[in-house]
Amino acid sequence: MNFSLIFANYPHSIWLYDQNNGQFLDVNEAAVIKYGYSREEFLQMQITDIYSPEDVILLQKYLAEKDSGSNLSGQWKHRQKNGNIIYVETVTHAIKYGKYNAHLVDIQDVTEGRKIDRNFQEDEDRCRSIYQAIPVPLIISRASDGLILYANPELLQIFRCSAEDLANRPVSDLYYDPAERKAILATLNQHESVQNYELLLQRADGSNFWAIASFQYLIFNGESAILAIFSDITKRKQAELAFKAQAEREQLMRTVAQRIRKSLNLQEILNTTVEEVRDLLQVDRVVVYQFAPDMSGTIMAESVGSGWTVALGVKIEDTCFQTGGGVEYRQGRKRAIANIYDAGLTDCHLHLLEQFEVQANLVVPILLKIDEENTGSRLWGLLVAHQCSRQRDWEDNQLDLLDQLTVQIAIAIQQSSIFQQAQNELAERQKAEMNLRTALVEKEVLLKEIHHRVKNNLQIVSSLLQLQSQTLKDPEISRVFQDSQNRIDSISLIHKNLYISPNIGKLDVVDYVQNLVNSILMSYQIEPGKISLETNIDPVHLNVDQAIACGLVINELLSNSLKHAFPKQQTGKITIDLHDIGDKIEIIIQDNGVGLPDNLDWSNADSLGLSLVYDLVTEQIEGRITVERHHGTIFKIQFPHLTLHQ
Repeated sequence: MNFSLIFANYPHSIWLYDQNNGQFLDVNEAAVIKYGYSREEFLQMQITDIYSPEDVILLQKYLAEKDSGSNLSGQWKHRQKNGNIIYVETVTHAIKYGKYNAHLVDIQDVTEGRKIDRNFQEDEDRCRSIYQAIPVPLIISRASDGLILYANPELLQIFRCSAEDLANRPVSDLYYDPAERKAILATLNQHESVQNYELLLQRADGSNFWAIASFQYLIFNGESAILAIFSDITKRKQAELAFKAQAEREQLMRTVAQRIRKSLNLQEILNTTVEEVRDLLQVDRVVVYQFAPDMSGTIMAESVGSGWTVALGVKIEDTCFQTGGGVEYRQGRKRAIANIYDAGLTDCHLHLLEQFEVQANLVVPILLKIDEENTGSRLWGLLVAHQCSRQRDWEDNQLDLLDQLTVQIAIAIQQSSIFQQAQNELAERQKAEMNLRTALVEKEVLLKEIHHRVKNNLQIVSSLLQLQSQTLKDPEISRVFQDSQNRIDSISLIHKNLYISPNIGKLDVVDYVQNLVNSILMSYQIEPGKISLETNIDPVHLNVDQAIACGLVINELLSNSLKHAFPKQQTGKITIDLHDIGDKIEIIIQDNGVGLPDNLDWSNADSLGLSLVYDLVTEQIEGRITVERHHGTIFKIQFPHLTLHQ
């Protein structure tokens, strides 16, 4: 008998109405007779038009709830077309009716004696016909012990079994987690139905599927029972779980990649990785294992659940890899072992796994690229996930996850290696720089000592000349001694400035020239106000040889001006200029005295001072010198601008 025939010929009233708005979709002939409305009138009405005013409020509350069909099963007062009130008991089921999400309502008139009795024992055949025709999986179990009392064809089909297979079995056998029944009963005991309960069900062949279920109490065959209606959501649930797993994997990859970008600490990266992998895969242990050159190994990082053996820091005696067991991993082989005793492992490998209580594992090699030009790779270690509590069938995406993570780990290892190499090179460079600084300090100390001793020795010579000149009676000879003393003092002054300078190689030219001319003026005891001296000195760079030569030149030319340019106590002016003019240094020494005689060839004169000047300029500092004799004497000297240490 099909659903249409049952609906039309059923002896009691049956409604079909739209869950969304309560609009009648269809009624059977018994309902037309019972309520006095024609079928056409019913189709223009909503179910709230039938209920008594006091029941409408509760009815509307239930209608507002999602999947409220089971709540509508119960005892109600209905109103017939003629206004009479009848007492009914209803059983409501959610079904698909064409394009509508509908409720099928089975109505029993219990007006006589106003006895509200939900005992369906008197009409068992009627109930079974309804359940047989409802196109959704349903099952009825005894409330006291959970034994299955009835399952309709839709349920037998979804569980892939026969009615005999379910006979006298507890309904909890169908639940993947038997604790689900306790949770459902706890809610039902509060006199509430259970709606849209998502749970994992188990077929007789051991396969699982996901379903949404609704539960409610009823009376079946005269005893308290629980009606459960199921809707298979396996495809949707699998899609949700796959999406969730993919999202978790992507989040893990982002976490590891971010850790690599933010940290150059390899150990920190490995610790984070094993923790995240263990949490995501829900395994008992995750380790990173590194090979030594002799193929022995060390656990570099570990995350292990409470109660399981800790592998980190334990010396691992494993000869498998040392005897050639790692060849496949060198070639990039990955392994997912559901049961270590069925995987064809060697005895030494099994012994190692048993040492750490392993029953199933995932193993992925960590391969490092040799170099940019070489496409090969070398085996650095392994990323391993252990299941210790049970055997486990692994999913392909779990192995792929570890494979993707080993790429990130390889990047972190190479990045850390480069960083460590850079650190070592930096340490070596800092050590070399420190040695160089020490050597430079020692050199500076030595040079300062040399300059100091040269200055002292020159001052001794100068003092000896001064003492000797004091014993001389001839003024001309005494002046010769004075000139020699001035020359020595000019050289001594350079060494003095060099050893007291903070920078041993840098001479303060401005200070040097100023001190030099002051010393010369004092040696000739020039009367104040007679001869003025003006200096315009740029802070140019001179090496020691240039400084000595320039000091001697200034000494000779200034001395000549003081001795010969202003006879008979004439007043006058001497100017000394020293400037940087691009690639040359220029010294100009001029006075407004009587000037040089016209017939004097100064470059070939018998004067020791002028001969010394000429030789120093042309040979010592490779410069040239010109003389102007108008309005006094001007010596203009130019020589190349050499570096400080040239």
